Amino acid sequence: MKKQIGLWIDHREATIVILSDGGEEIKHILSNSGKRSHYSGSSHGKTPEGLKEVTSEDQRDRKFGNNLTKFYDEIIANIRDADTIQIFGPGEAKGELEKRIEHEGLKGHILAIETTDKLSDHQISAKVRERFPG
Repeated sequence: MKKQIGLWIDHREATIVILSDGGEEIKHILSNSGKRSHYSGSSHGKTPEGLKEVTSEDQRDRKFGNNLTKFYDEIIANIRDADTIQIFGPGEAKGELEKRIEHEGLKGHILAIETTDKLSDHQISAKVRERFPG
């Protein structure tokens, strides 16, 4: 049997369902990125060139982006050897992951990308088994 993977994702977590000859395995990966927040306000710092404005929002966005990069790298490490990949979830994360997968040369393995709400492990598993009947 081929290794088939279904993946539910948002910016906070990913649930990976792996179907193979050995049965079914579920993995959870947390992003540690927290919620993306937008705040007003800034801090000023002196530089040799003069006064430079550095907003705390820019710093938070960089940290958020760095955490997402690590998150997507960990997901790709877990799905790299899949024959087929199904990606679903509620927001932008699935499209961002698709771009990362394409960059890694694995785009041909993606069978479907769908928008869904938050699902339980049982619902995710059932959706993956429906897509990849044994």
